[in-house]
Amino acid sequence: MTKFLKKDEINSKWYEIDAKNAVVGRLAAIITKILRGKNTAKYTPHMDHGDFVVVKNIELIKFTGNKFDKKKYYKHTGYPGGIKETTPERLHEKKPEAILKLAVKRMLPGGPLAKKQLSKLKMYVGENHPHAAQNPTIIEINKLNNKNIIRN
Repeated sequence: MTKFLKKDEINSKWYEIDAKNAVVGRLAAIITKILRGKNTAKYTPHMDHGDFVVVKNIELIKFTGNKFDKKKYYKHTGYPGGIKETTPERLHEKKPEAILKLAVKRMLPGGPLAKKQLSKLKMYVGENHPHAAQNPTIIEINKLNNKNIIRN
C-alpha cells in the first residue's frame, strides 16, 4: 500500500545554490525538482512538501550558444494584436532574476499548487542573502554534472 504524506509530517529544508556561470535550463531543472519535493523519497504529487531554495549571484547565470541574444520570450496582453516579445538580454538589464524565475515557472505544472511551490524560490543579486539563519545546505551544481556550468 502506498503511504502518502500528511500536513503535520512535512518538514521543509533550505538549500542554497550559487548561480555563478550556471546554465539557465539545467539550473532551473534542479531547482524545480527541489521545489516539487521530487528529491525526497516521500514525494506526493498533490501536496506541497518541497523545500526552500535560495539562489545567489543570479546576475551571473549563462545561456549556451547564442540564446542570450537570439532567444525570444513572448507574452500576450489579451487584446487583438497584443503580442509582446523580449529577449533575455533586455530582461537581464531590468530584472536579472526574471530569466530564472520564468524558466522555473514554465517547468512547474500549472495551477495553484505550482504558485505555492514557486513562492519557495528566493533569488538574490550578489553573494549576500537574508536567509543565513535557516542554515541552508549548499548544493554545488558543478559537482552534480560538469555540463551544469560554463567555464570561461
